[in-house]
Amino acid sequence: MSLLVPNGLARAAVRFKPASFAGTFVALMMAALIISACGILLETGSRASVPAQRYARAPVVVAADQYARLVTGSGDSRSESASPLPDTARVDTALAGKAGRVPGAGAAVADFTFPARLGEDVLTGHGWGSHAFTGTALTSGAAPRSGEVVLDAAAARAARAGVGDTVTLETATGRTAFRVSGLARAGAGDDVAEGATGWFADAQSPVLAGHPGRADAIAVLAEEGASPADGTALAAGVRKALSGTGARVHTGDGRGAVEDHGLGYARETLTGLGGSFGGIAAMVAVFTASGTVALSVAQRAREFALLRAVGATPRQIRRAVASEALLVAPLAGIIGCLPGIGLAHWWFAQLKDRGAVPGPVDLRVSWIPLVVAVGTVLLTALTAGWAAGRRPAKTKPGQALTEASVEQLRPGVIRTVLGLGALAGGGFFTVYAARSAGEDAANAALGVVMLFMLAVALLGPLVARLCAALLGLALDARGAAAATLAAANSRTNARRLASAITPIVLAMAFASTLAFMHTSESHVAAKQLRAGVIADHVVTHPAGLPADAVRRAARTPGVEAAVGLLGTQVLVPVGSGGDRWLEGSSVQGVSGSGARLAQVQDLDVRGGSLDRIGKGRIAIDRTLALSAGAGVGDKLPMYLPDGTRTSPEVVAVYGRGLGLAAVTMDRASLAAHVTSGFDTTLLVRGGNAEALAPLGTVTDAAGYAAGRTTDRELNAWANNTMAAVLGGFAALAAANTLVMTVLDRRRELGMLRLVGATRRQVMDMLRWEGLLVAVAGVALGTAIASATLIPMTRGLTGEAPYVPPLLYGSFAAAAVCLALAAVTLPARKALRERQG
Repeated sequence: MSLLVPNGLARAAVRFKPASFAGTFVALMMAALIISACGILLETGSRASVPAQRYARAPVVVAADQYARLVTGSGDSRSESASPLPDTARVDTALAGKAGRVPGAGAAVADFTFPARLGEDVLTGHGWGSHAFTGTALTSGAAPRSGEVVLDAAAARAARAGVGDTVTLETATGRTAFRVSGLARAGAGDDVAEGATGWFADAQSPVLAGHPGRADAIAVLAEEGASPADGTALAAGVRKALSGTGARVHTGDGRGAVEDHGLGYARETLTGLGGSFGGIAAMVAVFTASGTVALSVAQRAREFALLRAVGATPRQIRRAVASEALLVAPLAGIIGCLPGIGLAHWWFAQLKDRGAVPGPVDLRVSWIPLVVAVGTVLLTALTAGWAAGRRPAKTKPGQALTEASVEQLRPGVIRTVLGLGALAGGGFFTVYAARSAGEDAANAALGVVMLFMLAVALLGPLVARLCAALLGLALDARGAAAATLAAANSRTNARRLASAITPIVLAMAFASTLAFMHTSESHVAAKQLRAGVIADHVVTHPAGLPADAVRRAARTPGVEAAVGLLGTQVLVPVGSGGDRWLEGSSVQGVSGSGARLAQVQDLDVRGGSLDRIGKGRIAIDRTLALSAGAGVGDKLPMYLPDGTRTSPEVVAVYGRGLGLAAVTMDRASLAAHVTSGFDTTLLVRGGNAEALAPLGTVTDAAGYAAGRTTDRELNAWANNTMAAVLGGFAALAAANTLVMTVLDRRRELGMLRLVGATRRQVMDMLRWEGLLVAVAGVALGTAIASATLIPMTRGLTGEAPYVPPLLYGSFAAAAVCLALAAVTLPARKALRERQG
């Protein structure tokens, strides 16, 4: 433990040479910032919950498992992955009878929630039995029986109806007339639903919802006078009574998860950001912070050599380096956590604003991610300092000053071997990704960027010497003294150059990969959408199209074909071997035949025929077919939106799934497994827009494609934010490193001035060096991003990456401006000090 107690050498170094530690402090602080922010998001995702609102008065709620679970392997290698379902999984209404007979249960009410169209408006429908736990009460009239409805004030105003009147509503069963049996005031449990509300007879509600015999959930009420402690016994009794049925019993905040299905996706989003992205961000932070610590130690090689020459032992040198880390790292970590908390709050608020996180979910900030962040930067500082201090500690006293005055031309053997291994691994994954397709190519490509970045970090001096040699030729060719001197300096001080280049490579590689991955997908999707929609008119409605929209459109004069599309998602197992997972894939349920669909939509069929689409037969996109390992004639396992397992036959494979839908199936097979059975889109060939206007908003194919592209652009926010966070962090680390190297060269700059170099010549030399660093970093970062993006986008889209020239130019220009500013500003200060 005495090794970790700051000694006099460490305290003196920090006290009398604070500039040497300022860069280390900044790097460690930024590392703590990004690690703490990602850790907070990860913890929030793992512990996210929402308080019960609709089921607040029901101590126990029974619901189906809202996750699709994929089991791979067997025995010790068995693993299970879970993905939130796109829609609500439902339970058998007969379970309400079993739950209601449990001792201590006062009642068990099957709950239903479904949309119903009231003219142009949409009301939320429920079974009347839910009033027992929501607090809804009649203000006039009576409870509904079959063929009747109770309306709240908003619905009554919209329908202009009162008790005894008849209103026409559209539900999953079609258009039906209902008698208004009463008016009601929505209770606290029903206030969570926006807009108008209607209550129907419990016996008729599951049919109107489109799910006969199935309920969204079952609310179990306790007997009157039961104490809160009895709720635990009630839950245990219900759980025992329903054992073997597959139903899940929820209490506490678990009830909120049943009523708010967005919580599952929120958990997945937050844990993905905090875990997957956070892991990459932490690695980048450790890379850059380690490099900065190593640079700080290397800059004081002469001091360590002098200590060795006057008799300091290797143990004292190592202890000094470790003590310096103990003096700087904890404070840097603690200070870095403060803006990290702020970044987490901003990021979380943005996710809420975009609907990725339900409103009731709160950000959780505990000591755990903060301690992890501080501990990580401390461990990073100690490890990097120990590695960098090994050489000066091992050097013999008589040779110390000699070795410190000359840069070592060759890096260590271990570092070189590891770097070459990472380089070979990156090359292997590049070839593997290029030969793969779909998600396999994307997953392999992620390994490419990490391995190549590791290779650059380990082989930095060799890479820097190569860059200096190549770019130095261009500088020498200019014939200017400043350019020639910059080239010579770069070749002689490769380690210093490598420390400056590596962060710029990081910034360029990661920012380009994240940004251009999205631009490539969006570009191909927009192109496929424009080419795929060949209908003359596209009709949409925010509340869903009327149930008879297709029939009404088909009867319109001049219409040759009308096809309704019900859009949602399904989950498909993809991957190969034991590495398989569930992927959310867009699906369109088609109201007509495949031949009729071909009149309004060109899916670019590559094999099979759309004419065979029907019950138990689907068509899928080429990329999904490759990822899932399925082709024409094969059975494709999948989970429908409500979790129902099915294995339809693939009868066609097409090429425009990214812009249209990855799965195409008949509407009837899909409608029974979604909450809203109203079509989302109506494609019409022939006719005129004026005649179709009563059905919804009418646009042409170009207008529809533009609207879909805008929606897709909203989804780019996450990628762009990650690129900004990661690229910005690496860019700041690059600037920090460049400032450190310039400030450390005060003696060198002063010597140049003494031998006759003008101030302008010195500044020009530094600018050329900064330009060399920026060009080398941009070139290497671009190469790594290309090696990552080309196989990734070819696997996901079938095309090469799409790189907007202006966006790429802005990245490159930012790197150049950053490098020039980072060397110019501290150089001016250093020269002014020398003149003073």
